[in-house]
Amino acid sequence: MRRRTFLQTAACGLAGAVLSKNLKADEFPPIRAITQGPHYHWFGYYDKFEFDATNRYVLSNQVDFEHRSPVPGDVINVGMVDLQDGDRWIELGQSNAWGWQQGCMLQWRPGSKSEVIWNDREGDQFVCRTLDVSTGAKRTIPSTVYTLSPDGSFGLTPDFSRIQTMRPGYGYAGLPDRYGDELAPKDSGVFHVDMATGQQKLLLSLHELAQIPYRGAKLENVWQWFNHLLISPDSQRFIVLHRWKKRDPATGGPTGNFATRMITASVNGGDVFVLDPSGETSHFVWRDPEHVCMWTKPEGKPAGFYLFKDRTDEVTPVGPRLMTQNGHNTYLPEHPDWILNDTYPDKTRLQHPYLYNLKTDRRMELGAFYSPPQYNGEWRCDNHPRASRDGRMVVIDSPHGGNGRQLYLIDVSKIIES
Repeated sequence: MRRRTFLQTAACGLAGAVLSKNLKADEFPPIRAITQGPHYHWFGYYDKFEFDATNRYVLSNQVDFEHRSPVPGDVINVGMVDLQDGDRWIELGQSNAWGWQQGCMLQWRPGSKSEVIWNDREGDQFVCRTLDVSTGAKRTIPSTVYTLSPDGSFGLTPDFSRIQTMRPGYGYAGLPDRYGDELAPKDSGVFHVDMATGQQKLLLSLHELAQIPYRGAKLENVWQWFNHLLISPDSQRFIVLHRWKKRDPATGGPTGNFATRMITASVNGGDVFVLDPSGETSHFVWRDPEHVCMWTKPEGKPAGFYLFKDRTDEVTPVGPRLMTQNGHNTYLPEHPDWILNDTYPDKTRLQHPYLYNLKTDRRMELGAFYSPPQYNGEWRCDNHPRASRDGRMVVIDSPHGGNGRQLYLIDVSKIIES
């Protein structure tokens, strides 16, 4: 592989820290910045299509400030980078419904070569915009969308106002929680969204999930919400994380850390199953229609990545020797023996995106990127690595270049071919 670029050197030089333990300075894969200042750019979450079907266009959010929470009047631009035309920025629209960790759910619609969707706010309602970047055709769907089915025909969404109340940074500012005085409301939950008609239907309510015992006891006197939805590869089932916080006896509001359990259900809302009852579920991805890879701490086992078989109690460790830290995990498209992952900043504030090979138990570092201390809490900048459709390129969000959060393209083709 070619020697490191300036940006890779800066990744470690800014921190005054050592290079990755696994690779020498000239062994990191090639990288380049594909967005520039003075604006800041990021994509957000890691489980959506950022690359179009041709792997030419890369989606991004654009904002002109950092290091504070969004307020209702803060509007961001959404656009795409043309990798074959000097990384040219192409503006697509704007959003007034976004957060630092997941942006505005900007993503390419599966099953379409040129349609993009993102969430926005219109008056007193959160909506979803759709845009065909080839024809310019636009639509507005009267519902947010969190995740899309593999064929793009339907989406699922939680209640973003509820999320904003419970965990700022993952919901949207601007509209109140309609059920803000209810611990587990019957009308807040997971909604099915028909992408052709825009029709929304409640599939699973917080009240319904509250009836399922946790560690043998009913969930009472806790504030509850849903987050992090993902539809199975065969479009038959979905995952949602059920979360809750204790009720403060003095103020009545939510307080302390949250607990989490993973729920799976059929896409019509039935056949509900508590896949991970530990209370420790974190990042996850479907491996196939029957298996989910997640970071958690199953009862009697150490924290780590595990493969769960849906609707069973079968649990198998994944990468226990080398995948020892929580991160944002996906399987590399067209190369299912590789897991793409990252780490949170270490003691020297370096973040480490990497590829892990399941067959050879081999971990290949993609770089060591410095995250300045002001990137923390709600407005931290996780790498959230996302792969191209062919699995040969990876894009990360990172502030290591000294000009705020930007998008960086990493060529991993030689790693997966080795």
